[in-house]
Amino acid sequence: MSFLDRDRTIAKPGFNRWLIPPAALAVHLCIGQAYATSVYKTALVKHFGTSQTAVGIVFSIAIVMLGLSAAIGGTWVDHNGPRKAMFTAACCWGTGFLVGALGIATGQLWLVYLGYGVIGGIGLGIGYISPVSTLIKWFPDRPGLATGLAIMGFGGGALIASPLSGQLMSLYDPDFNPTDPTSVANGSAVALLFVTLGVVYFVFMMFGTFTVRVPPEGWRPAGFDPASVRAKPLVTTANVSARNAIRTPSFYLVWLVLFCNVTAGIGILEQAAPMIQDFFRQGGTSSVAAGAAGGFVGMLSIANMAGRFVWSTTSDAIGRKPMYMIYLGVGIVLYVVLALLGGTATALFVLLAMLIISFYGGGFSTVPAYLRDLFGTFEVGAIHGRLLTAWSAAGVAGPLIVNGFLDAQGGPGTLTAAAYRPALFTMVAILAVGFVANLLVRPVARRFHEPASEDVPAETAGEAA
Repeated sequence: MSFLDRDRTIAKPGFNRWLIPPAALAVHLCIGQAYATSVYKTALVKHFGTSQTAVGIVFSIAIVMLGLSAAIGGTWVDHNGPRKAMFTAACCWGTGFLVGALGIATGQLWLVYLGYGVIGGIGLGIGYISPVSTLIKWFPDRPGLATGLAIMGFGGGALIASPLSGQLMSLYDPDFNPTDPTSVANGSAVALLFVTLGVVYFVFMMFGTFTVRVPPEGWRPAGFDPASVRAKPLVTTANVSARNAIRTPSFYLVWLVLFCNVTAGIGILEQAAPMIQDFFRQGGTSSVAAGAAGGFVGMLSIANMAGRFVWSTTSDAIGRKPMYMIYLGVGIVLYVVLALLGGTATALFVLLAMLIISFYGGGFSTVPAYLRDLFGTFEVGAIHGRLLTAWSAAGVAGPLIVNGFLDAQGGPGTLTAAAYRPALFTMVAILAVGFVANLLVRPVARRFHEPASEDVPAETAGEAA
């Protein structure tokens, strides 16, 4: 397996760095299927004869494993290179589907937990972070744009996976109609779906695995001067190891910022389809909302994907800290308006929700560049991996907060806009905490910096504007 080693992936002279974003996108589009689990959730509930909560745990396990595997394996990814990491991610992601298919076929829900949740979740974590540090090293002049190009694939993966899954299940179960919300596929169709997705995603991720390259030591884009980054606030020309990064206040402040941003976003995503119907249950517009609910999830996926690219690219111009002030500060206003006026018009509700989700997606794609600004490129992948434990925590906290409030208000099908207000105002408070944490982020103290290297002049290493 030596062809996977880092030294076998060093780019030769003349290599086009713009081949790296498609390689990263190939991986992220595949693992972005995690956002499309709702397509077959009802079928699994019926097949196993269990509750929605029991099936929903599969997704929660996968997100928790994403954060844990990214945190534990981040240093390994940085030191062994993106090709070995992407290959490992593809193997875990594909195997997770196959083990999950076996669990569905045999009626063993625990195998779905093990397959899609644990094994697939490891593939999610390794696959998510594997291209990030490589992209930042290839695009030191535009890190926000580069990471936005790749990470938008994770947000947009559901746009491909949702219709693809529906069509495949209708192929495997002729009685299933993906355009009829009351139609439910049988367990065999979902098992065959898992087998198909496992094989297809593995092959597609191999494209990214064998396309990716790392830049030669000391490589820089034409016309790029590393010393120029000193003119930007919070941007350092020094480097901080992953071990030292977790000893700094800035790491935990950014962790809290990401946690708050993600928790608030999941507050919308967790209840996307039923939420729009519940908001318009009164006032004679319920039929309009019911018709819009099907397309609402797709529109949120588009907003999620677009936000990851547009806002992350914008951060290259205005800076990472101001960008998070927008995510969190404007997000507070949007949540207040959604809680008080979101039920007055379907178009207003959809617009507010799409903006909130675009900030949710933008927070994910901007944070690698934020970490690069604060800690340098030395072990930014490992630092990013440790930071993604915030995503794991938010993946548990967000649904618990929303579902806890809604359960106290009544059962499914009986809720109205007023039932969501306590949960939405709780999200406002969470965003306010993140806003304050972002204001407190400061440059990393010099004592945490690595010794100056040959490509970082001694007189500039350790300086931060």
